[in-house]
Amino acid sequence: MALPEQYDPHVREKHWQQYWQEQNIYKFTDEQPVFSIDTPPPTVSGKMHIGHAFSYIQGDIIVRYKRMAGFNVFYPFGTDDNGLPTEKLVEKLKHVFSPTMDRKEFRELCLATVKELLPEFSQAWKDIAMSADFNSPYSTIDRQSQRISQSSFLDLCSKGYVYRADNPVAWCVQCQTAIAQAEFENVELESTFNEIAFSVGAERLVIATTRPEMIPACVAIIYHPDDQRYKHLKGKKARVPLFNYEVPIIPEEKVDKQKGTGVMMVCTFGDKDDIENWRKYELPLRIVFTKDGKLNDLAGPYSGMSIKEARKAILHDLYSHLLLAKQQQIKHAVNVHERCATEIEFLKSAQWFINVLEHKKELIEAGRQIRWYPGHMQVRYEHWVENLQWDWAVSRQRHYGVPFPLWYSKRKGEEGKVILASIEQLPVDPLTDLPEGYSKEEVEPEYDVMDTWATSSVTPHLAMGWNTKFANENFPMSLRLQAHDIIRTWAFYTIVKAKYNFDTIPWKEIVISGHALDPHGKKMSKSKGNATDPVQVIEQHSADALRWWAGGSKLGDDLWWQEKDITTAKRTITKLFNAGRFTIQNLQDYDNEPVGLELLDKWLLTKLNKVIAEATQGFNSYEYSKAKQAVDIFFWSTYCDLYLELVKDRIYNHTVRGEEGKTAAQYALHEAFLALLKLFAPFMPHITEELYQGHFKEQGKLDSIHITDWPSVNPEWDDAEAEKAGDTIATILSGVRKYRSEHQLGMKTPLAKLTIFCNAETRRSIEPGLADLRAASNVSDIQWQSSEGLSWDIH
Repeated sequence: MALPEQYDPHVREKHWQQYWQEQNIYKFTDEQPVFSIDTPPPTVSGKMHIGHAFSYIQGDIIVRYKRMAGFNVFYPFGTDDNGLPTEKLVEKLKHVFSPTMDRKEFRELCLATVKELLPEFSQAWKDIAMSADFNSPYSTIDRQSQRISQSSFLDLCSKGYVYRADNPVAWCVQCQTAIAQAEFENVELESTFNEIAFSVGAERLVIATTRPEMIPACVAIIYHPDDQRYKHLKGKKARVPLFNYEVPIIPEEKVDKQKGTGVMMVCTFGDKDDIENWRKYELPLRIVFTKDGKLNDLAGPYSGMSIKEARKAILHDLYSHLLLAKQQQIKHAVNVHERCATEIEFLKSAQWFINVLEHKKELIEAGRQIRWYPGHMQVRYEHWVENLQWDWAVSRQRHYGVPFPLWYSKRKGEEGKVILASIEQLPVDPLTDLPEGYSKEEVEPEYDVMDTWATSSVTPHLAMGWNTKFANENFPMSLRLQAHDIIRTWAFYTIVKAKYNFDTIPWKEIVISGHALDPHGKKMSKSKGNATDPVQVIEQHSADALRWWAGGSKLGDDLWWQEKDITTAKRTITKLFNAGRFTIQNLQDYDNEPVGLELLDKWLLTKLNKVIAEATQGFNSYEYSKAKQAVDIFFWSTYCDLYLELVKDRIYNHTVRGEEGKTAAQYALHEAFLALLKLFAPFMPHITEELYQGHFKEQGKLDSIHITDWPSVNPEWDDAEAEKAGDTIATILSGVRKYRSEHQLGMKTPLAKLTIFCNAETRRSIEPGLADLRAASNVSDIQWQSSEGLSWDIH
C-alpha cells in the first residue's frame, strides 16, 4: 500500500476501524494462553463522556499490549442496558410513565428502545479504537443475563446468604425504590440548624436539628448519661411540640455532648443511629413519610405536604408558637441518591438482602488475594468493607430489571412460603410464569426486581457463561479494568458474588484508573457541565491524539485536560508519519542482510534494546505511562533528531560511501522503525496501522500490526562500547547544532572546521562514526586535540 504525502486521520481512522471489524482482527479464538478481560459495560442510557474515554482508553492500551505479547485476549463488548437510568431514558424518549404501564409491556418497550440506541451508542467506543470483540456482545438485561443473574441468586439462597426482612431501608422518594449503601453520595448542602423547644413539665428542653419535619416521627429523647445538664431528666417524659404527645427521655452513651445542645431526638427514621436506638430501646414506630416523599396522617395538619414543604411549614408554626429558640445557617454533609441527587430517607419495608456484614473478614481477605494496581487502591476497598453499615439490599421497586425467580404460596397451611424457581425453568418472570406444581390461584408473584448490581456483579459470567466449560476453565478472569470511583460498587459486589457463588476471587488482577479533570482541577462530569465531549475531540483532532493524551496518566492518577497536550499528541502523529515516509521510502530496495553494522547502527540498536526492555517492564506492571514516556523520548531524540540525520549521507551518497554502509543503515532503519511502530501501537493504533500496511505487512504476512509479536530484546544488538561512542557523537552533534542556532546559521551553511578535544581512547572509539558526524554537521574538516575531557571548537 502506497503512503499518501500527508496523513488525514479523519479519513484513515474510520478506514482502519472498519478494516479491523471486517477482518475480525480482535476476534477471540479458544486457544491458550487466554488473557480474559472484565471491563465495565457502559450504560446505554448515557452518552460517552471524557471520563469514559479516559478510563476505557487506558484499559485498551493494556489490552493491545497483552494481545501483541502473545496472549489470546478474551475481551467481549458488554453494554449495561439494565437499571433505573435506562428506565428513565425510555420514559423520556417515549413519553411514558412506567408505573401506569403493564410491566411486561414496559420491559418490552425498554428492550426495543435499547436495540434502537445500541448501534449509535456502540460506535463511540469503536471511535476511540477500543479493541474489544464487538461481534460477541453481552447485555445486562437479555434472557441470558436474566438466567445467569437468577442462577446466582438461587445459589446464594441455597447457601444461606440471602434473607427477606421487613427492616428499615434506605429509600429514594424520587425514584421510589429501596437503594443500597453503595448508591449513597455525600454532598455538602446548605441548611439551618434549628433549636426547638420541647417541654418536660414546666421546663423547656431545647433540641437542635436540621430536620424539623421529623418532629412527628420522634419516639424518644436521648442525652449522654454523664451530661450534668440533663441527668435530672432520666426516666421523665418530654412533650413533642406542635404534636402534643409524650416520648421517653433516655441516657445513651453514644450521644455527643458537644453537638448542638447535647440532646437529640430519636426519630423513625432519620439515620442509622435512629435505627440502632429504636431497636436497642424497643421504641414504637412512627413512620411519617410515604414512599413518594409526602407526609402521612401522623403529621396531622402537614399531611400530604412534600418533605420540603412540611419543613418550611413546621418551622413557621414553631416560630409562631415561640418554640423556635434559635436558627443558624450551616453547610453540612448529606447523603443523597447518586442517581438523582435526592436526599435519602429511611422507611420500614419488606426487602431482599444479601448478608455482607457478617462476612467482612472473608471479603477483605478475598480482596487481598487479588493483585491491585496501584497497590494503594486495595486500601480503599478495605476501608469500604470495614465501614459497611448495612447488608446489601438487592430488591428494587421498579418495572425494569431482572425479576426475582420466586413466588409466595397462598395454599392453605403454607401461606407466605417462599417458592423458588428451579434452575431448569430459568429465566422466569413470576408475573407471567408459574412455579412447578402450582396454579395461578395458589401463588402470589414477587413484584420487586433485582438491584442492577445483582446482575452487573456477575459480568465475568455474563461474558463467559454460567457453568460453561470455558467459564470453569478461565475463572477467575485475568484482569478487571475500572475507575476508582466504582471500587465500592462494581469491584465490591463482584468480589462478593465470586466469593459466595464460587468461593474464589473474580479476577487475578485489578487495574484502577483515575478521572479526567477540567483545567481547574475538578472532575469532569456531564452533571457539572464541565465535561469535554470526546466525539468532538476526535472530530477536531483525532482518536490517536485523544489516546496519546489518556496514556500519559500515571496508573490510578487523575489527569488534567489541557488543549496543549492534544496539540503535542498531534505533533507526534505528524512526526511519526513523516519519519515513516522517510524510512519506508529508503527501504524500497532493501532485501539483504548487512555484511556488518557501522558504529551508529550499533548505537541505535543498543538504545532500541533498552527502550524495548523499559517499555515491556512498564507494561508488565501496568505502568503504561512509563512505557509511553520511554518510547516518546527514544523516537523524538534518538531516532528522529539524531540517527535519521546521522545516517542520511550513507543512504543518499551510497555511491561514495559504499553499498555496504547503506545496507547496514537500512537494516537499522527497518528494525528500529518496525519496533517503534509496535511500541507505539497500543497508544496510537490507527497511524501505526497505516505505516505498517504501507510497507511492513508485505514482509510480515500478518493482516494487522495489532496481531504481530511485541518487540523483544535482541542480545546480538547489545554493544556497550558502541553505545558510549555513539553518545559522544550525539553530544558533539548537539553542540554543533547549538552553535548554529546561536550564530543563526542554517544547516546548509557549511562550517570550515570542527576541532574535537579528547583523549586517545575517545578518539579511537568515535573515529568509525566521523563520516556520519561530518555529513550531519555539514563541516568540511574535523581535527583533533589531545585532552582528558571532551570539548570542541567550531570555526
